[in-house]
Amino acid sequence: MSSSTPPQQEEKAPAIPTHRFAKLNPFRSEGDEGGEELGEDLTDLSVAGGGRGTLADGEDRKKLHVSYALRKFLHDQGEVKEAEVGKHEEEAPHSPAIQSILARQPTVVPTGPGGPNDRSHPLSSYLISSSHNSYLVGNQLRGKTSAERYTQILAAGCRCVEIDAWDGDDINEPKVTHGMTLVEHITFRSAVEAIGRQLEKEIQASKSVGAPLPLPIFISLENHCSAEGQRRLAAIMREVLAEKLVTEAVHADGTEAKLSDLEGKVITMVEWYAGDEAKAAAATEGKEGKDKETKVKIVPELATLGVYAQSVKPTSDAWLKGEMRDPANPLLNIGEGPLLEIIDKHEKPDAVVRHNASALMRVYPAGTRITSHNLNPVPFWGVGAQVAALNCQTFDHSMQLQEAMFDGTDGWALKPAYLRKEAGPRPTGTTVLRLTVAGGSDLPVPEGRDGEDIKPYVTCTLYHPNHVDEKPEKRKTSHYKRHKLSGMLHKHENPPPTSPFWHHPETLEWEYPADDLVFLRILVKSDDSFARNPVFAAAAVRVSYLQPGWCFLRLFNLRGEITRGTLLVKFEVGNK
Repeated sequence: MSSSTPPQQEEKAPAIPTHRFAKLNPFRSEGDEGGEELGEDLTDLSVAGGGRGTLADGEDRKKLHVSYALRKFLHDQGEVKEAEVGKHEEEAPHSPAIQSILARQPTVVPTGPGGPNDRSHPLSSYLISSSHNSYLVGNQLRGKTSAERYTQILAAGCRCVEIDAWDGDDINEPKVTHGMTLVEHITFRSAVEAIGRQLEKEIQASKSVGAPLPLPIFISLENHCSAEGQRRLAAIMREVLAEKLVTEAVHADGTEAKLSDLEGKVITMVEWYAGDEAKAAAATEGKEGKDKETKVKIVPELATLGVYAQSVKPTSDAWLKGEMRDPANPLLNIGEGPLLEIIDKHEKPDAVVRHNASALMRVYPAGTRITSHNLNPVPFWGVGAQVAALNCQTFDHSMQLQEAMFDGTDGWALKPAYLRKEAGPRPTGTTVLRLTVAGGSDLPVPEGRDGEDIKPYVTCTLYHPNHVDEKPEKRKTSHYKRHKLSGMLHKHENPPPTSPFWHHPETLEWEYPADDLVFLRILVKSDDSFARNPVFAAAAVRVSYLQPGWCFLRLFNLRGEITRGTLLVKFEVGNK
């Protein structure tokens, strides 16, 4: 085998036609300048969005392309010796020193008790990697549905998936679809089978290496079925999932279940209604009027599956006052708008935190998000909401943040202590974050573009839980200018735009109130003339896990596929 690798070819990023028209979209976020929040439809090669994207970033990191300009820069920074810089040829194999720097990860997830992977706490103590409209492929008004989408989402790290169940043409086979739209449908059975197959695959993989079993999968069941249809939902879940399905409390004496008690299981969110309505549901199948839809509550066969998540929508502020007595294991299902109003306008975030320290909450997107545009999950994580339901058809800004939140976890991340029952102290003071950008290598080129014509620059946005009614703080570098002249008139290395090198590395800085749930989203864009600047690569990191020093930040394209592109950056986090 030859000791050298073939010359690097330009990697193509997805085309971003929407950037020119982003401001014409009435449903986009006001803070979305030039389509920065948008993503591209996921593909079979998509790996990111749920927290497991970096698993694809393995040993091949050491073989990633690093331009001679960046290798020489690392020598100038005292990171490597001159002899370890290597030859000028771009295809030359890297020295062990360069490989060592390539192997550095920008973040390191804490381990052991109190770390995000500690499984010894009750369910309410965790944030959960979540999806909304999990069965959809493409547009939620006229797209397709696929049972395999559940497999892909779970494999990417999500642990909460949604099933919208409706009566099928055959009453024995309920269907899954997005109601009142042109979306196609699949059978409820096929969706449950896909979930069961993926969980079994994970169980067997864990057993083969002696690892703990996979963490539980939450099914958020959106029930639109008649009483008979509901009975079929319950029967199908019991039949397909068998012993994996949680049908009763793991502790008969009422002891609170810990996350570790539910490894390898499927938990169901089922609607709950007060009084005798659920018990009487089977008798309420009559129509209220000729053209009115049959109204049914939850039949007992289905209600009993809501062991740890009895879903209710708030009808008063009793939950905020700590006066909510029923059901026994509530999951408060609340829209993003009402919750933001409570957090922001009424200044009651502490009351929300107290509720979520001992009970579950699911935040779902506003009905106006008909284009599958996502909510910003960070303010909701910041008040301890376990489930922030995200549309997962594209790798957009929210899915990028979710990837950062659950990076290095198994889809459930232990909350900071101040968001749990033990109510540990909140961080205090002011944090200073600095990001220095030196350059990049093998940046993916947008489809239809020539790599020589792009003008790459880096734009970074800080997401803080306090950013409820304000735009996140954005900073950006200048765009890379490749010098046209060389030789005597130009003394620096002059790599192509796909491997830019800023001869004077640029430092971006933020100051913000200290918090454990702060994220930095990093985009690579092109400074185009007479057009909105397209995004063609992205990454996001949780600031509290950042490591000091120079490292290569691996980039994803907007489909959530890992690329060979990297940025050479240095993070510095300290107190003011």
